[in-house]
This record gives sequence, structure tokens and C-alpha cells, in this order.
Amino acid sequence: MQTTPTSFWHSFRRNRMGMIGLIMLGLAIFVAIFAPLLAPFDPATPLRVSIDDIYARPSPAHPLGTDDAGRDVLSNFIYGARVSLFVGFFASAISIGIGGVIGLVAGYLGGRVETVLMRFTDIMLVIPDLPLAVVIVALTRPNLWNIIFIIGILGWTGTARLVRAQTLSVKQRKFVLRARAIGAGNIYIIRRHIFPLVLPLVVVNTVLVISLAILNESTLSFLGLGDPTALSWGQMLNFAFTRGATSAGAWWALVAPGFGIVWVVLGCTLLGQGLEQTLNPRLRTHHLAVGDEMVARPAQPAGDR
Repeated sequence: MQTTPTSFWHSFRRNRMGMIGLIMLGLAIFVAIFAPLLAPFDPATPLRVSIDDIYARPSPAHPLGTDDAGRDVLSNFIYGARVSLFVGFFASAISIGIGGVIGLVAGYLGGRVETVLMRFTDIMLVIPDLPLAVVIVALTRPNLWNIIFIIGILGWTGTARLVRAQTLSVKQRKFVLRARAIGAGNIYIIRRHIFPLVLPLVVVNTVLVISLAILNESTLSFLGLGDPTALSWGQMLNFAFTRGATSAGAWWALVAPGFGIVWVVLGCTLLGQGLEQTLNPRLRTHHLAVGDEMVARPAQPAGDR
């Protein structure tokens, strides 16, 4: 039975974990979109500060205190959500695009094409993403688009393997074999029969890749390899650690961006798991069957165990 948007929503909204993740990620996106309306100050506006404004403690004027430059941490946090989510969404789009195409082509065509593509995928899979990203960013110009591109081209291997496995399963079904028998072309079969059944897996994996991309960008920025002109949560952590927030006891300069990263990553993880349980009928049936068995199974006496 084909899943419609209405039936999907009725099933998904009963998944508490997925709804919590959706609300968490939706709130972060809302903050990023309406940052100019929500932020008390514009971080790009030049300030005239005194020594008392540097790492000032939280107050009514600055609910999350100030940083080493006397800027409002809450405003930096709100605007930083824009950069972090921007990197996460665009880098994940690159990863999903590359991995999805490689997985579909390798799984459907098979033979030498599959061997070459999957051996290349295995080679890329064993190379640590983060150290390689650090080296590439250090050798190139550390701007935002370079970081997005590097994170994207290094994060596609898991998607390729997942899509290939699903494609191998789908292409053996009878409706695909019938379409091939009546002369349907490969592109037609992939577009009309295989891709719609692989798409739910791609959607779930996209949400998880977004969280990994945000983590990678935050790590690069924390190591000093971020775009110096783009204020992200990782950049805020880098400024706080390198400019004496720890020694000054300015915990608010560290907690705010760290909380933002954890919030979005946790939201993506919960949303991804909720989508997987909703879009995968076998997984949903397995959970229900396990729950019914636990309810129906009587407790065994201690002597029989």
C-alpha cells in the first residue's frame, strides 16, 4: 500500500521520539530564519566597549552575558544558528547526492561497475573523515563554501552503501523484473520503480547526515579552521577557548554554543529514528510484535527460570 502524506503524518505523529526531534529541529530552524527579529543586537554592528563590558556576567541587558569583544552572547548564539544549519543542510545535500547516485548505479547495474564503485567507496570509507578534512581545509582557503564542499565530498560513503543495499533488494522484486521484461530502459526503471522505494531510506539518512555535517563544521571551526567572517557555534567555542573565557570564568561563552550543537544533533538523531520507524513498515511491525509479545507472555515462576 502506497504511503500518502496524510497517512504518513498520522503514523508519524504517534511516534513520540520523532515528534520531539521534529520540534527541536524546527525550533532551531525558526531561530535561524528569524534571527534579525529575535536577536537583541546585531553582531555585525561596531561597538564601543569598556573593560567592564568584556566577559560581563548575564544581566537583563545581556541574558547570556558578553564575550571577549563585549558582544552579546545571545545575539551571537542566534545568528550562529544560521551558519551552522546552513553548512549542515548544504553539506548533507552534497553527500546525499553523491552517495545516492553511486549507490543506485552500483546496486542496479552490478557487475564491474558495482565492483569499481564499491571498492572506491570502501577506500574512502576507511580514510578518517575529520583528519582528512583538517588537512584539506588547512591547505585551501578556509571559507564557508570550501568547508561545505569538503564536508560534503567526504561524507557520502555511508549513504552509498545503504542505498546500494536497498537497491539490490528492490531490483529483485517482481514488478521490476516485469518492467525489464517488457523492454523498459534502465533510467525509466530506476526513476519510476527503484528510486521511490529507496527514497524513504535517503530521507532518514539525510537527517542524520545533517547532524554529522554540523558536528564536523563545529570541530573545524573549534580548531581554528573555520571561516573567520562567518560566526557559527563552532567559531564561538573557538573564540571562547582561545581568548581566555575559561580563565575568566565566563562559562556562558562556552555553554551557549555547546548547547546549540547538542540541541540540533540530538533533534536530528531523534527525528531520524522516528522517520525510520514510520517509513519502514518492517521495523514498525517488529516493534509492535515485540511489544505485544512482552505483554502477552506470562511471568515465569522463579523456580522455572
